[in-house]
Amino acid sequence: MSLSTLRNAFVWNLVLALPASMFAADSAAAMLYAKGTAWLNGSSVPKTSAVFPGDLVQTKPDSVVNINASGSSVIILSDSLVKYEGGSVAIEHGTVTVATSKGMTTRAGEITVSPASNAALTEFEVSDLDGTVQIVARKGDLSVSDGTETSRLAQGDQATRDDSQSDENKKKKRRRGAGAAPAAGGGVLDSPLAMKIGAVAVFGLGAWVLLQDDEPASPSKPN
Repeated sequence: MSLSTLRNAFVWNLVLALPASMFAADSAAAMLYAKGTAWLNGSSVPKTSAVFPGDLVQTKPDSVVNINASGSSVIILSDSLVKYEGGSVAIEHGTVTVATSKGMTTRAGEITVSPASNAALTEFEVSDLDGTVQIVARKGDLSVSDGTETSRLAQGDQATRDDSQSDENKKKKRRRGAGAAPAAGGGVLDSPLAMKIGAVAVFGLGAWVLLQDDEPASPSKPN
């Protein structure tokens, strides 16, 4: 087998393998469905959009957002700011309801709420309003941790935790006091999807160059 044939086979195997390996790494991606005015990373979001770990979702007083991930569903209620983190969501402000069979957790400041068991579907609600965290166990028991102690919340019960003095909430208050728009994130070129497209394009260009014939396009002829 010629060197040129081996090189061609190697390059095309890489071209076929690269997109699959890149998108497999994003198994934590989910779909977002918005009803009303909502924002994704500081930009107005259409009715549906893909979301990736690290994305910030903000709902206005007249909107609700549903995030569907593998084995989990998160409803972000109105006037909320939430970061999607793949296997968890972090509440900056507002309320979420979670239904999960995959152990999805919810963080509010230093308070972490997670299903006590992943054997069945667990449904719960968590709200963080200026440092007061309220937790409702709608279906299944919950595990609630404040970073130092962990307690169990039985199905049908609710609990309130004060997280106003945590370092995380102090940072949130400073950001709001400074007038920063917390939902503003990176531009379109910073999104995981855009970076994938760019990487594939660059790799494809390199593969095209390698596949060109070793001879110059316009060889000069001796006189």
